[in-house]
Amino acid sequence: MFASLSDRLSATFRNLRGKGRLSEDDIDETVREIRIALLDADVALPVVREFCARVKERALSSEVSGALNPAQQVVKIVHEQLVGILGGETRRLRYAKHPPTVIVLAGLQGAGKTTLAGKLAAHLREQSHTPLLVAADLQRPNAVDQLRIVGERAGVPVFAPEPGNGIGDPVRVARDAVEHARVHLNDIVIVDTAGRLAIDAELMDQLARVRDAVEPDEVLLVVDAMIGQDAVRTAEEFGAVVGFDGVVLTKLDGDARGGAALSIVSVTGRPILFASTGEGLEDFEAFHPDRMASRILDMGDVLTLIEQAERAFDTEQTERMAQKVAQGEDFTLEDFLDQMQAVKKMGSLGKILGMLPGMGEMKAQLDQVDERDIDRVAAIIQSMTPQERQDPKILNGSRRARIARGSGTQVSDVNGLIERFGEAQKMMRQMRGGKGMPGVPGMPGMPGFGGGGGKKSKGRSGKAPAKPKQGRSGNPAKRAHEERAAALRPAQEETPPQASDFELPDDVKRLLGG
Repeated sequence: MFASLSDRLSATFRNLRGKGRLSEDDIDETVREIRIALLDADVALPVVREFCARVKERALSSEVSGALNPAQQVVKIVHEQLVGILGGETRRLRYAKHPPTVIVLAGLQGAGKTTLAGKLAAHLREQSHTPLLVAADLQRPNAVDQLRIVGERAGVPVFAPEPGNGIGDPVRVARDAVEHARVHLNDIVIVDTAGRLAIDAELMDQLARVRDAVEPDEVLLVVDAMIGQDAVRTAEEFGAVVGFDGVVLTKLDGDARGGAALSIVSVTGRPILFASTGEGLEDFEAFHPDRMASRILDMGDVLTLIEQAERAFDTEQTERMAQKVAQGEDFTLEDFLDQMQAVKKMGSLGKILGMLPGMGEMKAQLDQVDERDIDRVAAIIQSMTPQERQDPKILNGSRRARIARGSGTQVSDVNGLIERFGEAQKMMRQMRGGKGMPGVPGMPGMPGFGGGGGKKSKGRSGKAPAKPKQGRSGNPAKRAHEERAAALRPAQEETPPQASDFELPDDVKRLLGG
């Protein structure tokens, strides 16, 4: 969603690099570009004015003029101001002192309240809560049935005593749901209320009566981030008539300009609590202003990536894999399949890679990532017998042809997978042997970076270059110390190898197309 804004800001900061000192004209030009980028992203004009004024004031102060790297200092200032307009600190849910905690979801029709109710319930269930979904949207056709399906997918019970489709009293349903939760020991009640195509008196009156009946601990306004400034106007009207405690942004994975996320906190004074970033139940996360600001400035979001990995990877499976590697057992195709499926649980590969710092300059490559490749690889491995997964060496021509037919792929696809797996297996063995990761500069065991793994190139004479002789100290005590140190030093450290002394291994050359 913030791709355009991120590109514009990155280009602006790129122009500042290499300047040892920033003049007032440089700062004025930078602030002007930031203003244009924010307006183009559909950020509310009052928010843009205040943001740019603060950035300029700080950029002209001594904290930039006296900095060793003024360009980085300006980026730091912009990051801090972005964090400020996004809410400053992360806002957590407030839980009732005496359960159940009641959460009422409000918003316009089409904002994604029902789907988000399931995502929120699944998120809370992962945190060892026992949520209850309440079908209080009795106006929209099939809204009750949709919530039942979403609740079933999330593994959360649904309280739906009325069929909906215009039948039933949402106020009574919400009130009865709280009593039901007390009896059945559900510690959180999530009430899905009705939405409308536009704000009207009937919607507001019904929502106010539901609020008064259950006395919620949190009223969360669900806002579609794709509708731009309309989202801000909707939030203002809800706040003035009904009131709400926080905002949940949906459809942050869309291609809209994202100005709503940057405006809504400043305009309404209410924090953003959660964000929905996709269609799956797992595409839901707590909203962290500092992390979102880092994403916008292409600094990455490694903390969220780590949290998603912790949820996706099974602890027992990870420990089992670590133990297997420690004991010297080979990495098998079965292990490869388990790791791939765990990565798939984290979401799309493009989104995962996009959380790494500096990936904004590789948007074209990320857009070309085909999620179906993982499914094809999984189909190939699942078409193998258990014995073939454990020992790919037995895969002759007829077996590979059978696997290709069973997985709906070509024999060349099977051959490519086996070849890539062999390289991965070789890498695991080298890491287990303490040789480091092949192909990564600066890691031990790498050609050209110390510790074997490559072939020394020979000169024109065909002989390896001679080792330079080292002089000996004339001081007897110092000479004895040098001789003891030389005896303890590993052989490969006596002459640090240079990158020009080595050739790439054949398998690396093949990967690079050489």
